[in-house]
Amino acid sequence: MYKKYLHHFWTRIRPIKTWYLLAACLLFAVIHVAALRGNYVRMNELRNTVYAADKSNGNIEQALQELRAYVGSHMNTNLDTGNGVYPPVQLKYTYERLVSAEAERVKAANSKIYTDAQKYCERLDPNSFYGRERVPCIQKYIKAQGTATVKSIPDALYKFDFVSPRWSPDMAGWSLVLTLTLLVLGLTRFMLGYWLKSGSK
Repeated sequence: MYKKYLHHFWTRIRPIKTWYLLAACLLFAVIHVAALRGNYVRMNELRNTVYAADKSNGNIEQALQELRAYVGSHMNTNLDTGNGVYPPVQLKYTYERLVSAEAERVKAANSKIYTDAQKYCERLDPNSFYGRERVPCIQKYIKAQGTATVKSIPDALYKFDFVSPRWSPDMAGWSLVLTLTLLVLGLTRFMLGYWLKSGSK
């Protein structure tokens, strides 16, 4: 009974030569490799766009969103460059600009406090000049107001890594499915034909 079903299946696939299936398998394997390469090249272009936007203070958010969306929906788009840096995408220039801006903010705020202290003490005692009379007043004012301090900016907020799927429904993914399907069919056709011929002797 079992052999009868196998023979029926064999009569259906017999017209398709094994080498046809394996040749088609090889063709789709080549397409798969080319599509994987294309995915990686496109990811690299998008990553470079992020780096360029970071350096020039461009639209970093949009560049990051495009990179995230592409990596998350395509195979072979791992961001790791193998240089040991993790996370692989780091917005170095953006972070440096923020740190510099924070330092400038603190400098300007403290300068304003000192200027306000001078004006306050001049109004308080307009007849005194810089020296022993004015300095304690300024120091007391600054102490009462408090000075601005640099706020720490977590660098982790400017480091990114996005996960690439093991399989994706794109050219690379579907060509992989066809490659494996044709390989299985080719091997099945070869083994079934060999087994039925051996059993018939």
